[in-house]
Amino acid sequence: MIQQISDAELEIMKIIWGNQSKVTLFPYIMDELAARGKSCQKNTLIVLLSRLMNKGFLSAKKIGRRNEYTTLISEMEYQTAQTKNFLNKIYEGSAKGLVSNLIMGDLLADEEYEELKGLLEKGKEQS
Repeated sequence: MIQQISDAELEIMKIIWGNQSKVTLFPYIMDELAARGKSCQKNTLIVLLSRLMNKGFLSAKKIGRRNEYTTLISEMEYQTAQTKNFLNKIYEGSAKGLVSNLIMGDLLADEEYEELKGLLEKGKEQS
């Protein structure tokens, strides 16, 4: 089971998932956080990265005096686990309840509604 992570940890993971390189270096994360207006102290980032490693999201390889971070859980895996958790917690596992709420609550733009409709039709054809 994939563990829940804090908002600060998620922000770091989004940076690492968004990196085109297989490994991510500490300075890259610091720079990206600053670019997003969410800069943090060096020690704070070290603690957050350590937590992400303990939770099984990252591995680190020491190269000289620096760490190279590699993801162990993909963004899609995390999103899927969190979506399942959300569905179970809020909608008792009912995807229909979620979609109904999105439609009835007017939470979908017209383009999103049409896109969702198309995805549902495609899925129906593939079954």
